Amino acid sequence: MTNNDSLQGFSEPLAKAIAFIWKEAEILDKKDYASWSALWADDGYYVVPIDPDATDFEAQLNYAYDDARMRKMRIERLTSGFAMSAADASATVRTVSRFVPVHLSNELVEVNSAQILVGYKRQTHTLFVANLTHRIRFTADGPKLEQKVVRLINSEDSLNALGFLL
Repeated sequence: MTNNDSLQGFSEPLAKAIAFIWKEAEILDKKDYASWSALWADDGYYVVPIDPDATDFEAQLNYAYDDARMRKMRIERLTSGFAMSAADASATVRTVSRFVPVHLSNELVEVNSAQILVGYKRQTHTLFVANLTHRIRFTADGPKLEQKVVRLINSEDSLNALGFLL
């Protein structure tokens, strides 16, 4: 069964968004950060809030609140070989499912989903579970991420240095 077969029954905009989200997950597991960067709109935001109920991310403390400049700096840290957390980064495998549309049009899709990410490092598996929100704009240049919000279910606990993107 192909991804397209598994998306039968979904509206076309939602099916395209789900395929895009699955592709993003694959890119992140491969740590292909250059390709991940290309998925973003210039004015897009990658957000990992601490407060699980936060909606005004600019006014809140976040683990990440990255515009294009900050995403570029984060990718440089992850790929430079100089950041200790990235030099020995976990191998990751993530599953994204439970897609619930928030907004659907041919130009813009916002969808909530669930992500289970397993990191493996030094013979230890670590689980990162999150509710995701992707806002994807469909442009002449292809789909672009306007916003990705990663709401870790344990966001109010302390997190170890990740060394990878959620």
